[in-house]
Amino acid sequence: AAGKDGMSSFQALATAIAAQVGTGNIAGAATALAIGGAGAIFWMWIAAFLGMATIYAEALMAQKYKTVGADGQVTGGPVYYIRAAFKGTFGKVLAALFAILITLALGFMGNAVQSNSIAAAFHTAFGIPQWIMGVVVAVIALFVFAGGIERIAKVTETIVPLMAALYIVGALIVIIYNYKNIPYAFAPQSVVGGAAGATVKLALTKGVARGLFSNEAGMGSTPHAHAVAKVNHPVEQGFVAMAGVFIDTFIVLNLTALVILTTKSIPTGKTGAELSQYAFSTLYGKGGDIFVAICMFFFAFSTIIGWYFFGQANIKYLFGPKAVKIYSVAAAVCVFLGSLAEVDLVWNMADCFNSMMVIPNAIALVALSGLVKKTHDDYYNNFLPNQKKGK
Repeated sequence: AAGKDGMSSFQALATAIAAQVGTGNIAGAATALAIGGAGAIFWMWIAAFLGMATIYAEALMAQKYKTVGADGQVTGGPVYYIRAAFKGTFGKVLAALFAILITLALGFMGNAVQSNSIAAAFHTAFGIPQWIMGVVVAVIALFVFAGGIERIAKVTETIVPLMAALYIVGALIVIIYNYKNIPYAFAPQSVVGGAAGATVKLALTKGVARGLFSNEAGMGSTPHAHAVAKVNHPVEQGFVAMAGVFIDTFIVLNLTALVILTTKSIPTGKTGAELSQYAFSTLYGKGGDIFVAICMFFFAFSTIIGWYFFGQANIKYLFGPKAVKIYSVAAAVCVFLGSLAEVDLVWNMADCFNSMMVIPNAIALVALSGLVKKTHDDYYNNFLPNQKKGK
């Protein structure tokens, strides 16, 4: 069970996937397809394939440098391995910069984006005013936040398998119904994004951008969950982290893409969640809007919990455990405000801070690459042989 000494490896994976599988898998994939064409998905695969290596390194270093905070709870994340990579003032400044960026990008702005997607989807499906959904989501979120690591772990390990199963089954039914169109989705011209260089560029930029927004590899967010996993060796959690990217991109995101492509919904001119809702409604009718709204609620709400948890670790690092209550209320307020209006500005600001977060995290990972290899080799050369000997 989750507690002061961390959470189980599965709970850590569930918390990471909760954060990874969000609006990016429904709205982000649809936007990438609408703008970049089917070729965008190919580049999402490439981004995810490379991202699995990055997230492996992140999880290893997060495990290696996890620590016990001032409140007696196990904690970890990029701030600790940044400080390990660079001693002295430079390390302190880089770690503080990362902590501020992730708290703004995910804890505040990112969560506003997620609640906006929930409110918009429920307004389309049921006609519920967006502010009412904002209040509901903010109150439920605050209840989960208040329960600390134990409640966060319990909620994510319950929600994540459920929401993934629901979405996978619903999407597969649509894809199987339209099985004759599957070759269209994999046509060579779809993969390269057409012959025009501009189309390839658009497919590449949208595919990579939305792929990273979806699986978060390299951003430095999921290491907060992987740091607190109780495992015998850091490499074990590295493999678990890679599984998270695989589930997020190669399963969930691909299903959204295949639903849109096999229903030939791209020419409708719709984008974002509206395009996904349209694609599902070609088979389910009004039920398609409702299905996507319910999935969007689970996906986005679980992301709010995951992102809150990541921000909380950095608030503790910057200001100490006493600041967590203020942060939880501020995060809930952002969840409410995000539901009120179109959040183009918040989306753009979140994207901007997301990109900026990658820089200090990537600098540290490059500096620690030798240690990543050493930890990897130790697992195969020492840990595994000793396990087999029964030591």
